[in-house]
Amino acid sequence: MNAAMATALNSGNELPAAPGALCVVGNVNRDLKTSPLRARAELFQDGETSAEWMVETIGGGGANSACIAAALGARAVFLGKTGADALGARLEQALRRQGVRPHLARDPSVATGTSLALAFEGGHRHFISCLPNNEALRFEDLDLRALEGCAQLYRADLWFSRPMLFGGNQRLFQAARNLGLSISLDLNWDPRWGVASPEEIQARKQAVREVLPLVHLAHGNARELKEFTGAPDLDQALRRLEDWGVQAVGVHLGAAGAGYYHRGQLIVEPPAPAARHVNTTGTGDVLSVCLMLLHQQPDRSAQLRLANRIVTEFIEGKRQSIPALD
Repeated sequence: MNAAMATALNSGNELPAAPGALCVVGNVNRDLKTSPLRARAELFQDGETSAEWMVETIGGGGANSACIAAALGARAVFLGKTGADALGARLEQALRRQGVRPHLARDPSVATGTSLALAFEGGHRHFISCLPNNEALRFEDLDLRALEGCAQLYRADLWFSRPMLFGGNQRLFQAARNLGLSISLDLNWDPRWGVASPEEIQARKQAVREVLPLVHLAHGNARELKEFTGAPDLDQALRRLEDWGVQAVGVHLGAAGAGYYHRGQLIVEPPAPAARHVNTTGTGDVLSVCLMLLHQQPDRSAQLRLANRIVTEFIEGKRQSIPALD
C-alpha cells in the first residue's frame, strides 16, 4: 500500500489524488426520494401512505457519479442532456455547486425528467421514471472537447438512450481511446428486460457486447451481470465478460461487500457495518466511483476495503455526496 492510500484509509476524507479528471456521460434528472416504506398491499389500492421524509435531489446515475467523484476530491466533468426548462437549469446549478464541470446540451424539444425513488424497509427499491431528456441523448449532443485533460471516461446509464446504445457509445468510446482515456462502463439493469420481446432484448445486449473490447473496467451487481451474460452464476458471468473483451469487473455484492475480478481471479472484501441507514439509494454509484478512482492502486484488497468504508459512511449520512436541489 502506498503512502497516499494509507493516508486516505486513516483520514476518511478524500481518496488519493488521481491524475487527470473523470469524465462521466449519463443521465441527469431530478430524484424524489422517500424514507423506507413498509411493503403492503395497501400501496396498490386507493388511499394515502405517509412517509417519514421526502427529499428532492439531483438524480441519474451519471450525474450522481460526477457529484460523488467531486465530493471525494476528484476533478469531475459531466456530459449529458436536459430540456431548456427551469428544472434543467436547477440541475446544472446543483452540479456546479458540487464542483462538477457540466457540459449540457439543452434541448427545447424535450422536458427534463424526474424519477420517484421508492425505498422499502426490507432494502428493496423501485423507481418510477419519466426521463425524456435522457432518452433523447445522442452522440452529437456530446461536447468531446470536455474529454481533453481527462484520464478516465465513465459511461453510466447506457440502456436509456437508444441512439447511444446503437452506435453512439461505440463512437464515444473510440474517441476516448484515441485520446488515451481508460473506459469504465456500468452494466446496470436495462428497464426493457422483462418487458420487451426476446428479440429486442437480445439486440440491445448485443449492442453492448460490441463495445466491450474497448472497456477497461465494467461494473454491476451479481444479478445484473448474470442477466446480461445469460450465465447461471456469477463465476460464469465474469468469465464470459472477460471472454467478450472486458479487462476487469467491479462487482457489487450488497450484504457480501464488494469484489474485483481480473484474469480469472475474484477478490472479495466484506462490507463495513453501518450503524444506521440514512441514504438508501446511490450506494452502487458510490462504490463504482471509488473503484474507478482507486483503479491504479496495486493493492486490490485495500482498495475494496476503502471503497466499502466510504459506501458505509454514505449510507450512514456522514458523506453528503449527492446534493439536494434548491
